[in-house]
Amino acid sequence: MKVTIKDSQILKTVQPDVIQTHLQATGWQETGRIYHDAGAIWRLRTDTTDEYEILLPLQHNLGDYAERISDILKTLEIVENRDQFDILSDFITNYPNFTVQGVVMQIATPEIEKLRGEITLLGTVFEKLQEIKINLADQDYILAIKAYQERLPIRCTGDLVKEGNHFILHNPKGFQI
Repeated sequence: MKVTIKDSQILKTVQPDVIQTHLQATGWQETGRIYHDAGAIWRLRTDTTDEYEILLPLQHNLGDYAERISDILKTLEIVENRDQFDILSDFITNYPNFTVQGVVMQIATPEIEKLRGEITLLGTVFEKLQEIKINLADQDYILAIKAYQERLPIRCTGDLVKEGNHFILHNPKGFQI
C-alpha cells in the first residue's frame, strides 16, 4: 500500500537545501531556475530512457510550498522505489512540537552535581523506528530511569532535530510514563 503524505505542517519543515543535496547525490541535474530563483528545475534521465522532472521550491513563503514538496516525494517514490515515509525521514532536519512515544533503551550516567543526564529512546519517527537522544533533568530523569528499569513506554513532546544520522529531542516537556 502506498501512502501519500499530505500533512502541510510536516511538509513545510523540509528544507530545500536538504532535498538539493539528495538530488545531487542521486544523479539529478539542475537545469534551470524560475521566477527570480523561487524554484529550481531538476531532471533525471534513467537507463530506461524515462526522464523525470522535479520543481524544487527554494522559498518557504510560497503558498504552494507544501504541495511542491508532496509532488517531490511522489516522484522520488517512483524513481527510488521507496515509500514516502522513508524518503521523508531522510529529509526532516527539524520538526517543532513533535510528540514521540517509545521505550528507553539506554541511560547515561548523570552529571555529578545535578540530577540530569541523556537517555536514548527507541521511538517512531515517520513510521520508522529511530533512536532519539533526550537530555532530561530532575523528576523527568527519575521517571526515565523507572521506565528503563520496568520497560514501560514513555511519551514526550519537544523539538525534534536531525543531526547527521541521529535524532535529538530538544526542549522536552510533558514527559510521562
